[in-house]
Amino acid sequence: MRILLVEDDPHLGDALLVGLRQHGHAVDWLRDGVAADLALKSEPFDLLVLDLGLPRLDGVEVLRRLRGRGQVLPVLILTARDTTGDKVAGLDAGADDDLVKPIDLDELAARARALTRRAAGHASPRLSVGDLSIDPAARQATLRGAPVELTTREFSLLLTLAENAGRVLTRAQLEASLYGWRDEPDSNALEVHIHNLRKKLGSERIKTLRGIGYGMLKS
Repeated sequence: MRILLVEDDPHLGDALLVGLRQHGHAVDWLRDGVAADLALKSEPFDLLVLDLGLPRLDGVEVLRRLRGRGQVLPVLILTARDTTGDKVAGLDAGADDDLVKPIDLDELAARARALTRRAAGHASPRLSVGDLSIDPAARQATLRGAPVELTTREFSLLLTLAENAGRVLTRAQLEASLYGWRDEPDSNALEVHIHNLRKKLGSERIKTLRGIGYGMLKS
């Protein structure tokens, strides 16, 4: 999952950045509302984690502009304790959920999974594609009941493909789900991860459409 984190507090922002990356997410961190608005116009993200008290452009206005463009990106707002008015304003502006500071990283990761799961139309916390079962919370996959050993990137790629089973995703879409701005993957990194997944899951499970991208079969 690729997350845009917008938080102007350097200590909290750094802690959230590290924590979300430890949960296997690609995270880009910005510190003001103008930069966030520009990024949301030009980059694909799976989730926006947004502080409301931002410099240059407050979080509520970032939300209004996002929804005004018709973007349906899931949004989790961060609010200070005893600021009910800010929470209500954020939710009314289009936020999907809120979390009160101080932030518990495990709760943040769980809410992030729930929001993106609902956005993708998945009711169950586990995802099944044929004989493959994926548990995003535990970051574990099983094939016909047997655990599959995966690296962090391999699991993230597998989850993206499984969430979009039956569809073809372009190379750019897959790379956007795996890497943030600070990451500098090798030019063939995606192909290496696809190759490794095929070795572990079977060569026919992930299809290549030359010149377009990759897709996972539904069954």
